[in-house]
Amino acid sequence: MGFRSDGLADRHDSNSSGDSRIVLKLHRQSASGEVSTSPFPPQFSANPVAPNDGTQLAVSYLNSGVAAYSSRHPGRGGARNSAGRESYGLSAVQIASLKAAERHAAEIGLPFTRMITIHWEGAGVPLADMAKATGRFIDLMTKTLTRHGSRTAWLWVHENGDGKGGHCHLLIHVPAGLVPFINKLQRGWLRRISDEKYRKGVIHSTPVGGRLGLEVGNPDLHASNLEKASAYLLKGASTDAAIQHGLQRQDRGGYVIGKRCGTSQNIGTKARREMTAREKQDSFQCLAKQEPSRSPI
Repeated sequence: MGFRSDGLADRHDSNSSGDSRIVLKLHRQSASGEVSTSPFPPQFSANPVAPNDGTQLAVSYLNSGVAAYSSRHPGRGGARNSAGRESYGLSAVQIASLKAAERHAAEIGLPFTRMITIHWEGAGVPLADMAKATGRFIDLMTKTLTRHGSRTAWLWVHENGDGKGGHCHLLIHVPAGLVPFINKLQRGWLRRISDEKYRKGVIHSTPVGGRLGLEVGNPDLHASNLEKASAYLLKGASTDAAIQHGLQRQDRGGYVIGKRCGTSQNIGTKARREMTAREKQDSFQCLAKQEPSRSPI
């Protein structure tokens, strides 16, 4: 499916350090959904201003001195979204898969550099359409990055909470040099998706660790901050899953329709399995070359 990109973000990152945010608008249109803490959220005749979800405050970074749509590059991973699927929290299996996907993204040189939160209810997108809306947003972003010669990887989690409604937390790899450009396009993307006027606070977009290029300038610090961001995304785990994975932070993930989480195909289960198989094959070949040849007796 084709998408156009336009619009301007209210504010975007500079090349210097800082905790910049993008506040964008959204629109309505989609048919599949996810997450929530309460049953079906109430429908409003007018879209309220999206609440400040406290994401930036909740993720205290360390410092030093769709069925959603998506592009084939990298493509959508995981099972198809179904409006008949319902859940109230991340399962132990889902958490294990998300953690493995994050590690794999770093291993293939695409560590998550940006955390984006989208308040779909504040944008006027019904809960049942949230997954499709998230997919369209990711599709627009990944296609734009691809056109500018950049690979990417991503994972997302849906939640639904009191006072927030259905919303998405997204971790994605965006090169520092393309961040200002991407920020200029997002408002237009969101208007196309929700078909609604922009409402302040619908989107928050910040670099992991609070500043651009941290993954290159200080990889260890970036990794530590990414761990904090990931913990925030996993906080909506079920009680059993939280205990099994030893999660220190937990909150109600809420009632979600459809897929609750997803990853790009290049860091999904199949991609990880294929890399493991290749590594094993390379290891066997290396050992075979190291074995001394045996002379016949």
